[in-house]
Amino acid sequence: MRLRLLVLLAPFALALASPAGAFALNINESYKPQNEFKLDPWINLPGPFDINKAVFYVFVATALSCVTMVLVARKMQQRPNKTQTAVETAYALMRDNITRGNMDDRMAAKWFPFIGTLFLFIWFSNVMGYIPLPTNTEEHFHVFGLSIPTFALFAATANISVPLVLTLVVWCSYHVEGIRAKGVVGYLKGWIPAGVEGPARIPIFFIEVMSHFVRLVSLSVRLFANILAGHLLILFMGGGLVVLLNLGVAGSVLLGLITWPLAVAFYLFEVGLVATLQAFIFSTLTAIYLGGAVASEH
Repeated sequence: MRLRLLVLLAPFALALASPAGAFALNINESYKPQNEFKLDPWINLPGPFDINKAVFYVFVATALSCVTMVLVARKMQQRPNKTQTAVETAYALMRDNITRGNMDDRMAAKWFPFIGTLFLFIWFSNVMGYIPLPTNTEEHFHVFGLSIPTFALFAATANISVPLVLTLVVWCSYHVEGIRAKGVVGYLKGWIPAGVEGPARIPIFFIEVMSHFVRLVSLSVRLFANILAGHLLILFMGGGLVVLLNLGVAGSVLLGLITWPLAVAFYLFEVGLVATLQAFIFSTLTAIYLGGAVASEH
């Protein structure tokens, strides 16, 4: 879908990139879409502990994860209703496909609560990011004399610090598990594939060391970049492009006929697929790393 969008907008982009197109448009330099992701402090605390909208979204996602599971656990029935059926489907996905599919039963029993919680937290964080909330403190509207922040889209996972912290927890956890299972020497020896002998073991070992550090980047940036890209696409297609180009009424309507259907399509695509898919990928890779760290062939 994104490739088709690029093909569709390519002629328009080329027209803007041309000198004639650039001079013909009155670019609105005061509009800065990146400010949607700017973290202004809401409550100033000592040190780096200020409360901002990213912290707010993290707390809400955490509360939703906890409250949902407590309510579900209390309302389980022998004859499941539709809600319980959906919950059991999600449970089976987390337990059987994600966890047991990538590690042995002993490890699965130990790490399923962590992996399940990780999946739910990321899923709630992603889905919340597509619900407009009054979190834009740069702009306000007034209702009955009250100054209320304007509604905006934001996700905790669209801030690199949150996926990076989750990645660091996963990264440290699977190394600790590997060392516990095999010892330091045995765990490091397992980084060299079976069958590699002689001097070739040295460069292979250092390549493997680099690959473990690359996981810090790949695991965190994959989640962050996908959620951020989705929000930017919705922002631009939903009206940001019209504001940025500072078009007149006729130009806004003409461009809106193209961008608004795309905004709706991207919104449905992000909510219906990307939010769940990114939680699934992050959790699955976590299970793969944990299972691989203690596997006998590694």
